[in-house]
Amino acid sequence: MPATGRFREICEPFTLDPRRARVYEHGWQSWSPTGAYRADLAVSPRPRRPEWQPMAFRPEAPGPAAGFRSEGLLVIDPGDGQALSWVAAEPTSQAPAILIERDASDPDRYHVLADGPVVALPAAAGLDDALGALGAHLVRHLELSAPRSLGPGWCSWYTYWGEVTEADVVENLEAIDRLDLDVRIVQVDDGHQSEIGDWLEPSGRIPSMAGLATRIRQTGREAGIWTAPFLVGARSRLAREHPDWLVRDAIAAPHHWGQPIHVLDVSHPAAAEHLAGVYRTLRAWGYTYHKLDFLYGGAMVGGRHADIDPIAAYRRGLELIREAIGPDGTIVGCGAPMLPSIGLVDAMRVSPDIDVRREPPDGDISQPSQRAALATGRARAWMHGRLWVNDPDCLIVREEVEARDTWAEHVETYGALAVSSDPLARLDDHGLALTRRLLRPSSPGPIGWLPDAGPDGGRMVRDVEAKP
Repeated sequence: MPATGRFREICEPFTLDPRRARVYEHGWQSWSPTGAYRADLAVSPRPRRPEWQPMAFRPEAPGPAAGFRSEGLLVIDPGDGQALSWVAAEPTSQAPAILIERDASDPDRYHVLADGPVVALPAAAGLDDALGALGAHLVRHLELSAPRSLGPGWCSWYTYWGEVTEADVVENLEAIDRLDLDVRIVQVDDGHQSEIGDWLEPSGRIPSMAGLATRIRQTGREAGIWTAPFLVGARSRLAREHPDWLVRDAIAAPHHWGQPIHVLDVSHPAAAEHLAGVYRTLRAWGYTYHKLDFLYGGAMVGGRHADIDPIAAYRRGLELIREAIGPDGTIVGCGAPMLPSIGLVDAMRVSPDIDVRREPPDGDISQPSQRAALATGRARAWMHGRLWVNDPDCLIVREEVEARDTWAEHVETYGALAVSSDPLARLDDHGLALTRRLLRPSSPGPIGWLPDAGPDGGRMVRDVEAKP
C-alpha cells in the first residue's frame, strides 16, 4: 500500500487472523471512545451527529471511512502472545494519528501508517501487558513522578446541573457532617458563573464565590471549582469586549449553553495574562482544587495571535493555570487531549460522562451513558498510577440511576478518584451504603485492564465491537 497524504507506513505489512486479533484504538480526548476491537470490524466508533465531532473526537480530523484511527498510540494483539505497540515519539508536543488498514487485495493483510514520528515498543505478551509497557515507557521517557493520592469528594453537577445555589452546597455540607461521610473536597460545578468565559462574575445563585469557599474551608474541607478555561461563550462580556482574544475560525461547540462557543487565544499576551489572573484570583478566594473542563478547545486548529502549534498553545495555557494555582493546587482535566496533558494534570477524566441512563443517545459511545463510561473507562485503566490519577467520573447511586450497582462496582474496581454527585440527604439506604463504601482516597498503584473481569465480566468492550 503506498503512503496516503501525510501518512507513511511505519512497519512492514503483516498478516493477522482478523477473527482473533484485537486492535486497541485510543481516542483523542477524555470523551473519545477507546477500546479493543476485532480487527475485522468494518469501522470503529464514529460520531453519530456532526456536532459531536469537535466535542468528542479530534476536531480537525474525522476518522477514515473504514478501519481504525488511533490518536498518539496503538496496540495490535494478534492473539498469539506477541502484541505490537507504537506511541508518539514526543507525546506531550505531538500526537500523531496512527491508522491500521486492511489490504484491498488481501483481507488478512494489514498496514500500519502514521502522520508523525512514533516509536515501536518491544512485543508484549498480550494486550494487558502491552498497555502496561506503554505506561512504563511514558513514565520513563517523560520522567514522571508517582501521582499523589486524591479525594474523596462531593460535586454539585449531577444533582443540580447548571442551577446550583449556595443553599444547595450548604445543604450537602451539612449532610456530609450529619452522615459522617469521608468527604475531603467539595467542588462547585457549572452554574456558579454568569457566562462561559466570565469566570469571576457570579451567576446570582451564589452571591459570593469567595464567601462560599470560606464556608467550605471552615468545615475542614478543600474548596473546589469547575471552569472551562479555554471556552468563551458568544454572550460573554469577554467575547464582547475582547474579540481579538479569540482563536479565529475555531468553534469549540456550535450550540452548547445555547450559544456558539469560541476559544481563548493564549498566544495573545493580554489574553494569557487574563487567564493567569483568573486563576490567581480563584486561588486567592480559597479554591485549590480545579476541575478544568472542555480542555480540547485549547488545542483546536485556528488563527492565533502568534504562529504557534495548537498543541503547544494548549500546553502553554495549562502551564499558565498551573503557575497561577501553585504546585500544591490540584488540576483535574476533563474533555482533555490525553497525551498532550501528561505532566500538567494531577487527575484526568478517562471516559465520557456518566448518566442515569445505561445506553447513550443514538448509540454513540462518546456520549453520556453508563455503557460509554464503563467501556472507555475500563480501557484506560492502565493510565492510573502512571500518568495521573484516573477520574472515572462521579459516583451516582440514587434510585433513579439504572444499574447503579454495576456503576458502583466499576468505580470500585477501575476507578481511582472517588467523588459523589448525589443529593446526599436524599439517598435511600442502599445508595447511602454504596456511597459510604466507595468514598475513599485514590489508590496509589496502577490498575490492570483485566478485560475478562469487573462489571459485566468484560462484556462491555464486546458490546462496543457489535455497535460501532
